[in-house]
Parts: sequence; C-alpha cells; structure tokens
Amino acid sequence: MKIDPEDNRASLRRKWGVPLGVATGVAALSVAAVAVFSGVGDAKPLLASPAGNPAGTGSPSPSPSTPSTPHGSKSAGAGSSPSSAPEAPAPDAFSITSSRTTPIDAGTVAKILSSCLGADASRYHAVVAVRTPIASPDWDGVVVAVNSADQYVQCESKGDKGNSPDSPPTFINNRLWGTGRTIEYFDSVSQPDGKGQHLMLGAGHYASGIAKITISYGDDPKEYPARMAGGAFVYAAAVSPGTPKPDPHYSGPNPYVHAYNAAGKEIYSQKKDPQFVDES
Repeated sequence: MKIDPEDNRASLRRKWGVPLGVATGVAALSVAAVAVFSGVGDAKPLLASPAGNPAGTGSPSPSPSTPSTPHGSKSAGAGSSPSSAPEAPAPDAFSITSSRTTPIDAGTVAKILSSCLGADASRYHAVVAVRTPIASPDWDGVVVAVNSADQYVQCESKGDKGNSPDSPPTFINNRLWGTGRTIEYFDSVSQPDGKGQHLMLGAGHYASGIAKITISYGDDPKEYPARMAGGAFVYAAAVSPGTPKPDPHYSGPNPYVHAYNAAGKEIYSQKKDPQFVDES
C-alpha cells in the first residue's frame, strides 16, 4: 500500500498490517504509514556507477508485465473464439524512465529540516538528502536525518520546504522491520507529476553487514541502487505507466527492497519475505 500524505488516498493493492506492539495507541497518530509490498520471485543486482546510480539511468527501461489473456467474442451456439482485435498489455505495465537522484546542498537541507521539524531541527543532522528524478505537485526531494539517540526522521521536500507525514516524525523508528530485522521500512509515497508520469520515493534503515541496497519494481527483475549513508537509504524513480492508461487511483508498481553484503551475496529480499507475501 502506498499512501499520499497530503490527501490520504491509498491504493489497497496488497494486504498489510502494523505489528500489534506498534498498533496500540496509534489511532490518534498520522494515518500516513510505511509502505508494505508483497510478491515472490528472485532478482540479480544491477551494478551501480561510481555516483551511486545505475548505469544508463535516464533512458527508458521497458518492464512489460505478463501479457493479458486475449479477449474472446461469443456468437450464439458457436462458443468463444479469439477476437481479431490486438492483444492489450496488462494494466500494470510500466517502465522506469529514470532513477537518478542528485544531492541537495547543505543550506537548502537546513531550510527543509527547519520547516519540517520546527524547533527540533537543530537536534538532527541529515544523512541522505536528494532531489528526485522528476517533481510531483507536492514533492521534488527527500531528506532523512538522525539525532544523537539514533532516531531517524524522513522529510519530503518541495523546493526548500519540508514536511513529514508522521506525528511525531520519529514514529518511523521501529515501526516495521523485515523478517530478520535487516531492513526497516520508513515511508513510501507515490504521486502523478501531472505530465503522464508518476514519482515514487521511499526510505528506510539498514542494519550492519549490509553493503548495498537495491530496489526492483513490480515484476521487472532489474534492480536500481538506492542512496545509502548513515544507516539510512533513499530511493526514487520516475515511472511511465503503460497502456491502456491506468485508472485514477493508479499508484505505480510495487517497489521491492534487496540487500547485499560486502561479498555481493543477497542477504535480504522483500520479494521472499514471508510477511510481505500476497495473501489476497
């Protein structure tokens, strides 16, 4: 599920739940919650360029879904027969047109945290701060910061203004861990850019022993490196929906987190995590 913190629109494409220890007393807090996605499968890592972005990003990466079953037409007493109309792609076909992020300068980061955290901003220092590959009406970047108690906050940005969908902003800490407590999931959001694409962005925390984190989308096995620093990771992507055009509630493909150790071995895959398996 991906939740737009501005108007609380949600795409209930997967079942999810907040652990009982977290759910108690949460009703009065922000309804913008961590994104939890499901699925099965395996994937191979895509090597990052020295800048931390996948080689070749910025050019379309077609990601067709499983073709839909051809439509049939019925005539009286003749059963069904294939239609002569061309086969339409599955509604969730998409392509990642870019996953390239760029750093936000220190002065702007300070303004983003100040508007996001108010008087508490001075207690935090940013560990990851990037502009997204495209801008939506509400977001064009994300900043993850941490305080001396190792509590993280995630602030989405628009220009030099920041906001957090969580109340308090530290609500993301220990809210949801993947199986094995290797990856902790913060907020993940999606919003159309008004020009035919969708901006997807998210963040999280990783445990020690992880050297690389990548993100795959939907059924496409290609993986895109996330930005990592200070125990936090951030990812962002520009998604171009396929045809036919998605419904008004389309929120993009499900992102899946993959984690690798220093030897290049995958030690965590959200696609294989039992608590994210699709039960619908």
